[in-house]
Amino acid sequence: MARHSEFVEFVIEQLAPYGECRARAMFGGYGIYQRDTMFAIIVDEQLYFKADAITRDEFAERGLNPFTYASRGKTITMQYYEAPPEVFEETEAMQYWAQLAIQAALRAKRGKKSSRMATRLTRDKP
Repeated sequence: MARHSEFVEFVIEQLAPYGECRARAMFGGYGIYQRDTMFAIIVDEQLYFKADAITRDEFAERGLNPFTYASRGKTITMQYYEAPPEVFEETEAMQYWAQLAIQAALRAKRGKKSSRMATRLTRDKP
C-alpha cells in the first residue's frame, strides 16, 4: 500500500468516527472515500469537500473557494470546495462539513444512475 502524507493520514484519522473512510492516490492528489463514494479530495495538502447546487452557497457564503486546475489553456472548476479551517480543530465542524459533502456525493451518484437509466431506456425504445 502506498504511503500517504502526514496530512492525508491526519484527515483520515479525523474522519474515522463517521464511518469507514480511505484515501486513494489520484492525479497528484488523493480522493477521500466513504465506502465507494468519493466525497472529498486532497490536493497540495489542502482538503476540499464535495458540493452541489444544494450546498454550494454555504461554502461560498464562508468565502471558501472551489478547487480549480488548468487544462489545455483553460481553467477547470470542480465541485469541491475548500474545507473551513475549524474542521481541523473542532470535531463537530468536521462532522457537519463531512456530512454535507457525503450527502452531496450521494446525490450526484444517484443523479448519474438516473441519467444512465434514462439513456438506456430511451435507447432501447422500439
